[in-house]
Amino acid sequence: MNLPDPFLPPTPEQSAAVDAAITTRHSMRAFLPTPVPREVVEGLLQVAARAPSGTNTQPWQVHVLTGAAKERLVTRLQAVYDDPEELATHGEEYAYYPREWVSPYIDRRRKVGWDLYGLLGITKGDKLRMHEQHGRNYRFFDAPVGLMFTIDRVMQQGSWLDYGMFLQNIMVAARARGLHTCPQAAFTQFHRVIAEELGLAPTQQVVCGMSLGYADPAAVENTLVTEREAVSTFTRFLE
Repeated sequence: MNLPDPFLPPTPEQSAAVDAAITTRHSMRAFLPTPVPREVVEGLLQVAARAPSGTNTQPWQVHVLTGAAKERLVTRLQAVYDDPEELATHGEEYAYYPREWVSPYIDRRRKVGWDLYGLLGITKGDKLRMHEQHGRNYRFFDAPVGLMFTIDRVMQQGSWLDYGMFLQNIMVAARARGLHTCPQAAFTQFHRVIAEELGLAPTQQVVCGMSLGYADPAAVENTLVTEREAVSTFTRFLE
């Protein structure tokens, strides 16, 4: 891979392209069946692997699922998700969300949830449709490519920070290729099923999953654009 000269200043067009890739990254929840060539996936992963990591440890492991392999995992996950007794036997290996919610985080969480349900016409108390919508996670929202990410259990918190930068790189590189993504922590609840289906070594822990493909422009859920706070609300400038 020939890397560009990091000391050359970017052109205005290059700067605009990077900004566009970042700001047009939205979590899409409906995809077209259009295939994504393997070489495209390999290319964006190669770019994403330039993410920084402490002492260049590169803690990421990626499992790319397409075709029959993806469908086998989807079938198993949906069967578990739709069986209340079986579902009750599964749980996350790590706490993605806080144990106790406080403002402003709980307010933002509720807003995005009801904004999405509002677009889909799902009303409060409609548990069946809520269940069905959440279950679409386990179909990778019908994307042609499902990505599953794992990390060696010996790695610690710093490596998980590194992992986040790698995941962001994937999503930005995908946008540069006209693709969209949806990062999904929902998969972690079923880490035992995923480990068995993917043949993971016991040393590997599931971090999250991700849907990858061409977003369906006609799907109303894909019109959801979540809000972001102004820089002034989360930044202090000290001089």
